[in-house]
Amino acid sequence: MTKNLTEASGDREFVITREFDASRELVWKAWTERERMMQWFGPKGFTTPIAKMDFRPGGTFHYCMRSADGKEMWGKFVYREIQAPERIVWVHSFSDEQGGTTRHPMSADWPLEMLSTATFTEREGRTTVTLRWAALNASEAEQKTFDTSHQGMNMGWTGTFDQLTAYLATAKQNP
Repeated sequence: MTKNLTEASGDREFVITREFDASRELVWKAWTERERMMQWFGPKGFTTPIAKMDFRPGGTFHYCMRSADGKEMWGKFVYREIQAPERIVWVHSFSDEQGGTTRHPMSADWPLEMLSTATFTEREGRTTVTLRWAALNASEAEQKTFDTSHQGMNMGWTGTFDQLTAYLATAKQNP
């Protein structure tokens, strides 16, 4: 059984934690190898049919998420820090197909960038992932939108983590 916990901290971060029934090595690979990440990344009902990954500090993960009705949204990570297999820090944003930073397709006041940190800890063959999101260089309006959107972020990341859970169950059979 997986646990999913969310919290809002005093410094206005969004934090979500999930425990996975898989080794840290496998969970790390799922986050750091393009072919694996394409199999699970995105909220429930979305696929990731296109992605490029340059997994190194200064490198990027540029991806397209496609909804069941065919709508596409592009996004990108710019990796800042990688401490294998414990921690990844990146700047997360929406993008266009060419990789330029863009506004959220449904929110003019969504922050252009979010500082994202994922940590990976293992205990008795199970891995806990904690994801932290904070608005980066946000205007007052953008910060307010971010602060009042934690429920939606929780829904999106819960669906994403559900897809990761399903992927890990299959990957454990064929590592």
